[in-house]
Amino acid sequence: MTKAANKRQMNSAARLYAVQALFQMESSGQTVEAIGREFEDHRFGATYEGDEMAEGNLDLFRLILENAVNWQAKIDQMTDRALVAKWPIARIDPTLRALFRAAGAELTVGETPPKVVINEFVDVAKAFFPDGREARFVNAVLDHMAREARPEAF
Repeated sequence: MTKAANKRQMNSAARLYAVQALFQMESSGQTVEAIGREFEDHRFGATYEGDEMAEGNLDLFRLILENAVNWQAKIDQMTDRALVAKWPIARIDPTLRALFRAAGAELTVGETPPKVVINEFVDVAKAFFPDGREARFVNAVLDHMAREARPEAF
């Protein structure tokens, strides 16, 4: 695997882990520090029942988690504006809520081009919802959020 392909794979894994961590934080009530440590110690590159977990970009994982927590109110408001009025963020699936928070964190403070962030998180949605329409929904919501967060990129 080329160095660039390996970096992309590590970034993709970090985004997937960040969504899982944010979901776990919300459902368990644990702190970002506790969840971050758990993922770093027991998920990144770990082997379970013969299956090796992907190695993730630790810096990107930490950036997403930290900023999703620090900017949660702003990100949730951006998400609410992107959703139709009948579907406030509190009513959507908790996995999608975690995904929107992770993507919103990267769109708000990250340096990755918005189109890359959108494509990456649409892929994450496909991993969680392989048979559903959620990927198209995620694409539309994230496109709206990206245009609000970084209008200069469009």
